[in-house]
Amino acid sequence: MATATSGAVLNGLGSYFLCGGKRSQTLLAAAIGGKVNVGAVSPKSVIVAVAAAPKKSWIPAVKGGGNFIDPEWLDGSLPGDFGFDPLGLGKDPAFLKWYREAELIHGRWAMAAVVGIFVGQAWSGVPWFEAGADPNALAPFSFGSLLGTQLLLMGWVESKRWVDFFNPDSQSVEWATPWSRTADNFANSTGDQGYPGGKFFDPLGFAGTIKDGVYIPDTEKLERLKLAEIKHARIAMLAMLIFYFEAGQGKTPLGALGL
Repeated sequence: MATATSGAVLNGLGSYFLCGGKRSQTLLAAAIGGKVNVGAVSPKSVIVAVAAAPKKSWIPAVKGGGNFIDPEWLDGSLPGDFGFDPLGLGKDPAFLKWYREAELIHGRWAMAAVVGIFVGQAWSGVPWFEAGADPNALAPFSFGSLLGTQLLLMGWVESKRWVDFFNPDSQSVEWATPWSRTADNFANSTGDQGYPGGKFFDPLGFAGTIKDGVYIPDTEKLERLKLAEIKHARIAMLAMLIFYFEAGQGKTPLGALGL
């Protein structure tokens, strides 16, 4: 129906639509199923057609190219979707949802790691890839201790996230956490997977407000922050990839910058 309406408006613009001609009125009435009384349309009425925003492209200067440049399975609805999927990993909607979840999580860890690498080395002078084994570290641990702690703590958190991904809101219940009164804090307050919000995950109210103890998400702010986050996350992941190559050569980010 939307297509028919757009076509009718465009045809009307090509004639005497703006002058309130009979042909334009008939076209509009037919496009919406004849529910508009043609005779009731004011001859001075002006109807403005707003075209849908075009999909953004990762190579905007190139037109065409089929699914390599403009994949048909990416509609631009995801934050930061510029149609980049040359391997077709997102053809299956279920896989696309999982890949976006994985991108978010890896990107968030990468952003935290980049800040930690710069601040840690600037503070201690120890390269980030040697910090765990440095004898002067504040809390030196053996590799086995670090691995065991990570498997225990991160394994518990990641298992809950895994279950919640396939069964949303299943973990926001009292028995799923070892503390009391946590169901409301861990519940998804925005309704979007990967963006829980709420008093626990958005205590400063960047994407919402708290009124009478109830978190109310702000859709406009949330969408803007989603786009900003995914852009920073992608840059951070690329930065970590560079850090890994530098570490293989015994170099650090600060050293590469001459600091």
